[in-house]
Order: sequence, then structure tokens, then C-alpha cells
Amino acid sequence: MEMSVPVGGDSKTVEQPKNQPTRDRRNSSDLDVWLEKAEAMGELKRITAEVSSDLEAAHITYLVGLEKSPALLFENIKGHPGQKALYNMIGCNLSRFCLMIGEEPVDHPLKAVQLLQKKLGRKMKPAEVPAESAICNQNIVEGDKIDIRMFPAQRMWPLDGGMYLGTADSVITKDPESGRINVGTYRMMIKGPREIGVYTSPGKDGGNDRDKWWKMGKPAPIAAAYGIDPLLFLVGATSLPKTESEYEYYSGIKGSPIELFTSDLTGLPLPAHAEIILEGHLYPDETFAEGPFGEFTGYYGRPSGATPYMRVERVRYRNNPTLTCALMADGPSNECGLFWAAVRSAGIWADLQKLGIPGVQGVWSIPEAAGWGMTVVSIKQMYAGHASQVMALAAQCTAGAYFGKYIIVVDDDIDPTNIGQVLWAMATRSRPAQSIDILRETWSTFLDPSLNPPELRPWGSKALINACMDYKHIKSFSPRTKLDKKTYDQVVSRWQELGLSGKPPEIKIFEDKTSAKDVT
Repeated sequence: MEMSVPVGGDSKTVEQPKNQPTRDRRNSSDLDVWLEKAEAMGELKRITAEVSSDLEAAHITYLVGLEKSPALLFENIKGHPGQKALYNMIGCNLSRFCLMIGEEPVDHPLKAVQLLQKKLGRKMKPAEVPAESAICNQNIVEGDKIDIRMFPAQRMWPLDGGMYLGTADSVITKDPESGRINVGTYRMMIKGPREIGVYTSPGKDGGNDRDKWWKMGKPAPIAAAYGIDPLLFLVGATSLPKTESEYEYYSGIKGSPIELFTSDLTGLPLPAHAEIILEGHLYPDETFAEGPFGEFTGYYGRPSGATPYMRVERVRYRNNPTLTCALMADGPSNECGLFWAAVRSAGIWADLQKLGIPGVQGVWSIPEAAGWGMTVVSIKQMYAGHASQVMALAAQCTAGAYFGKYIIVVDDDIDPTNIGQVLWAMATRSRPAQSIDILRETWSTFLDPSLNPPELRPWGSKALINACMDYKHIKSFSPRTKLDKKTYDQVVSRWQELGLSGKPPEIKIFEDKTSAKDVT
């Protein structure tokens, strides 16, 4: 599993005062803080019955996740007394997404996108803390005493190639040339007691850092953190500019610097309040046959016959740790669908603004389309070629270039998060012969099951669909049916009197009789 969604827009780094006192949090992790808040919101379900980490926990999560559901904390993992596994951290739940980025719940996805877009524009330097204050250093194991199978690694799908310790993880690497620290999310299958795979797709920063170390004739230092703040998972699963560190984006979104300590083994800055950290090195001649693994597409990612593995040299963990797990699946059970959608949307929206494109009303990458597969942009058309310009730029800007297959542009009367409205616009406003363009040889992923034979990967293509009213004839385009505002308000005020349950749907587009045209 490799998760990466670029973000756009200008950002600033906020310097923190030096020599700030830090509080002792050896008995509290970032995940503890998040779980406490989630439980207070009624968004956490503790499962105390014994559950196996081999398929059963993931199957429960898949079934529960098909509907709006809480985060699942498995507190009784078979064969791992005292340890826990957390699934469905965000899932398809907008409230928990808002909690992850430090905001109050909102009632519409685009509001969450706008909040995240603003926060992505403010970076902040991390804070260095002493190693003794790190909760992960409650227990340290080295050398031959290491056996990473002590943790409740998961097998999620029947054809998975093994037990995966790394799914909702943060993998830390360093560019040996620039010194830039990267935090990425990569799937990690256990090979042996002291060996764990690190699968990275071509072009990803973790793999690039590794290759630079190898070209220098040196092993690549690496660390992997589990039991992490969901926000660290978000930035790790997000492709940011290659010259910048995800730690700074985490701090900016959080509004306070992430606390790090420097390892004397790898020299890497490690998150002090992660619950489990593995450290070691990658060697160019040490690979193995990893996978397959049930991926975010809802299909198995092909087995890799030459995946590098970390030679684990040190394990740090808190007492009774919790393993963070991310189920990759089809539909709403996909752990990353919603937050990938929000991050990608925020990034494309920011990129379009940075490029000076006017009239953008909203951007939404549909979670059900594997998070990245389909993006809808709503615009107020202002000039000839406006929709075509937006399609092309949304498809190939920094935030939108990777993997996405379908870019749909709709008018400003369409809510891009409402699939029904989007399909209606496509069916009534697009003209297949004139409204669809294709981009070829675009950046895709080895995990795309539609590209066969696999040697074609990672080259892909994109369909650009103009579902806007034809601008040449927009003034004479058949007027759509709209509600009358006065009558709508009257009906809403009588909703309970009429014996109707729930809240009346919110409507924002109404008939403007002063500009009504003759119906054609």
C-alpha cells in the first residue's frame, strides 16, 4: 500500500521559539489523546471479545464500514495479551476527519476541504525533545532479542501474501544529499523476526531516498512508526513537495510543533509520541517476494519479487501498545477514501487558485472512486474555453497528476460532492462527441488493475469530461427547473406540521423570474 496525494498552494514555515520547556508525556501518546476525543464524541467502539488478527479483525471492519460507523478498537487480540489494534480511524466519517485536522464537525464535505486547504498553507518547525521523554522508549529491544512478531500484525484479505505490520504507518527516511526528512506511508509485510518489507512505488520519496544512499555505497537508514496520531498518517499518505518535510505540515495543521527525538542508531528524527517504532537499514542486495496485498483499488496489488526489506536493529514500544491499521478496500470501507478525497480536493483547489483560475466554486475527489480515481470541479463559467482550461489543469497540476483517471467539470449550480447531481449534469449537458478529451501517457500506479499487461504500468491515461452547459450557447441553453424560494421557505417552515421526519433538504439554487428565458 502506497498512499500519496499531492497538495498545492503557497505555504509558510512558522519558526518556533527555541528552548521551550516540554511537558513529560511518557505515559501518554498522541493516539491516546485522539482516542479520548473520539470516544467523547461517541465515535469509538471498543471491542472486548477475542478477535484474531488473521482476517477476522479486517472482516469485521469491512462489514461495519459499509455504513457510517465508529472507529473500532480491538482490545483482545488473540495471542497478543495487553495489545490492541485500531481500525477505521477515519473511514467514511466526516466528523472524525474533522477531529483528525483539529476542527469541529461540519455538515458538508466542501467545508472540510476549505478548512484543510487553509491549514496546508501554514508549515511549522518541529520541536526537539530528549529521548527519555518519548513514550515509545518505555521498552527498547536490540539485536538478537528482537522479534517483531510480538506485535499483532494483520492479514486483511484471504490472498494477502503474509502478515502486515505496516498499513497505517509513518515511514521515516532522509535524503542524504539535502538532509530533507520524508515521512511516507508504505505497506510493510513481515519477512522474519528481524526483517520487514518496505514496498514503494516508483517515484515515491521513500524509494528515491533509499536509492540515493545505495548509489553512495551505503545502507539506507529507515524507521517505521505505528500507533500514531491519525494526522501523522494523513501527512504520511500525502505527497508533498519533494524538498519539504511532512513533519512541518503536520505541525502546521495541528497548530503546535510535533515533538521529535533524534535516534543515535539511524540519525533520524523520530516521533516521540508514537507507540511503536522499528529502526534499521535497507541493503541493496536484500530483497524478497512480498505480497500480494489487498489494495485501495479493491483489488490485490501484484506480488513484488524484489521488495527491499528493513534489517530491524532496534524496536521501541510503549507498554501495552496499540497498532494502527488501515483496511484497503472497495467502497466506504476503504480507510483512505474520504481523507484522500479531502486532501486531493484541497490540493487541486489550491493549485487552481495559485495558477490564477477564477470562478472555482468547489473541488471534490469522489471517495467511492478509490479516493483518487475521479475528481469533480464546479465552476462559474466566465469566458470561452474556461471549462476546458480547468479540466486540463486539474488533471495535471501537482495535486492532480498522480493516478486520477476522470476529471469532470460542472457548472456552479451543481454540488460536486453530490454524485446524483454530477451524473445528471453529465447526462444532460455533456455531448460525448464534443465534450470528452483524452490525455495519454500520464502518471499512474503499478497498483492500477486495468493496465495490462503489468509491464505497461505506471503509464496511464485520463478522460476529461466537460459536463458544463455549452458556453457558446449558455444564454439560450434550456433553463433547468428550479424551486420557488418563497414557496420553499414556506414548506420548510411547515415541515413538522406536515408530519415529515428529519430535516428538510437544503436548497441553494432557486428560480430567478427576472431572468427567466423562453423555454425551447
